[in-house]
Amino acid sequence: MTRIIMMAVAMLLALGLPMDTGFAQEGTASAFDVEQASRAYIDTLKGEDLEKSNSYFEGGYWLTLWGAVVGFLIDFFLLKSRLTSKFRQWAERKSKRNWAVTWLTAMPYLVASFVLSMPWSIYTGFVREKQYDLVSQGFGTWAGEQLIGFVISLFIFPLLIIAIFAVIRRAPKIWWLWGTGIVAIFLFIGLLLAPVFISPLFNDYTEMEEGPVRDRIVAMAKSHDVPSENIYVFNQSKQHKRISANVSGVGPTIRISLNDNLLERTAPEEVAAVMGHELGHYVLGHTWRTILIIGLIIAIGLFLISRIAPRLIQRHGEKWGVRSVSDPAALPLFGMLLTIYFLAATPALNTLIRVNESDADLFGLNAAKEPDGFAKVAMRLSEYRKIEPGPIEEMLFFDHPSGATRVRMAMQWKADNVENPSMVEPGDLEAGTE
Repeated sequence: MTRIIMMAVAMLLALGLPMDTGFAQEGTASAFDVEQASRAYIDTLKGEDLEKSNSYFEGGYWLTLWGAVVGFLIDFFLLKSRLTSKFRQWAERKSKRNWAVTWLTAMPYLVASFVLSMPWSIYTGFVREKQYDLVSQGFGTWAGEQLIGFVISLFIFPLLIIAIFAVIRRAPKIWWLWGTGIVAIFLFIGLLLAPVFISPLFNDYTEMEEGPVRDRIVAMAKSHDVPSENIYVFNQSKQHKRISANVSGVGPTIRISLNDNLLERTAPEEVAAVMGHELGHYVLGHTWRTILIIGLIIAIGLFLISRIAPRLIQRHGEKWGVRSVSDPAALPLFGMLLTIYFLAATPALNTLIRVNESDADLFGLNAAKEPDGFAKVAMRLSEYRKIEPGPIEEMLFFDHPSGATRVRMAMQWKADNVENPSMVEPGDLEAGTE
């Protein structure tokens, strides 16, 4: 169950609603061949680099399936072996309070899930990334960060589980609705606190130095009423070489952050293009819309659990050691059902995120007015994202627009908005950034 909620948190700041910015001008596209200009960028990725990019990303399709299978089997083992039931029995010997029993059941359940999933996590998060030269740190450092993340989850998720099982006991017919509200509250608190208290546990954040690049970011932010008092650079190069940036936080914790890779491996116009996109997430209200959309997704999942789980427990509960849906020993059953649900919903979730990322792309182009910088960044993503998938492939498996889609958007924007646009021959672009 925790894996599902963590996946939901990872979707934050990724969703939004369409926005027509209305910057198009008439009569400029005829002298500029959008497809030819796009191919000049797209075709810079070729040979072994192209094969490696495709291999890495297409392998991820299977990882989605096998990751769900692994998660399902871990929960099935914990349920079938009655381990979670034994955790609950131990908890009842320690306390008679419902919340304490839930907490003492959830803790060993989380530990067992973490330990059993470690081989899969090591392969997908370190071994495979190392094979494709996408991780900079050694295994010890990587494992240490995984442990830090797990310790944080031990503080957060038991509280969430306690709250959900409390509403199951008090509102057995509509607990799924109250549970959705609880998840939304936890997501909001996470958005508020993560930039200040969690992110610095993994990276060092320092105030960005004064200079033309910062001045341009501040100017773009102010022109769209984005708070720009706090602009930080964080040392993500110690983990990988991908470029990254974000506008994170809520209210007093809002901050603009750029990783050191973005500043060291790209030109100023590319930095502006990236930051225009990230500012778009804030201006378009993605934070609040994301909480709403994730809430609706979680609501459907919890509703299905509220209808399916009681029937399964009635039929198999005795051999599982699960008494009712309000029994915390049912945690692995909840996890199994949510795993199936989210696997089935993956194409829809990808499409929601992808469409709204595209809106942030358009916003960024209008904000930064750097179509070639945007196209270069899109190509830099090609080391770990397939550059030119088929339309059905992109619809099913891509949670961001593909590189080819983004390059064509940039060149179309250039044709529509730049007076007398000219072709750019990008030459060989360094790949491997995010």
